[in-house]
Amino acid sequence: MLIINETISIADWELSEQFVRSSGPGGQNVNKVSTAVELRFEAERSPHLTPAVKARLKRLAGRRWTNEGAIVLQVEDTRSQAQNREIARDRLIELIRAALVVPKRRIATKPTYGSIQRRLVAKKVRAGVKTARGTVEDED
Repeated sequence: MLIINETISIADWELSEQFVRSSGPGGQNVNKVSTAVELRFEAERSPHLTPAVKARLKRLAGRRWTNEGAIVLQVEDTRSQAQNREIARDRLIELIRAALVVPKRRIATKPTYGSIQRRLVAKKVRAGVKTARGTVEDED
């Protein structure tokens, strides 16, 4: 069981882990030992998350979200299987906690009178600069 906060915990049936070989350099250890972990969380089927949290989680997960509604995290940071497993679980917890935060609604505001006046003055100054760039006529 994975505890997210005091009210939400993820059951073991929602998580599945698969250990695969890491990519990149590393010599004989890479070629023999499956140290990278692929953690799969069935987010769409999870009864512990509300639809709003699932929608935010899908947006935060990005391309880690599969067509089946699962989040797949692949970690190959260390040469230890146990450490990679802990890192993957920690990343999943951070992702879910970030999705639990409801974004603050933006309140539309009007520009102040002073800012409008400053903008108009700047536009007039700039227009004057551009007008002065015109072709020079001879006074013969």
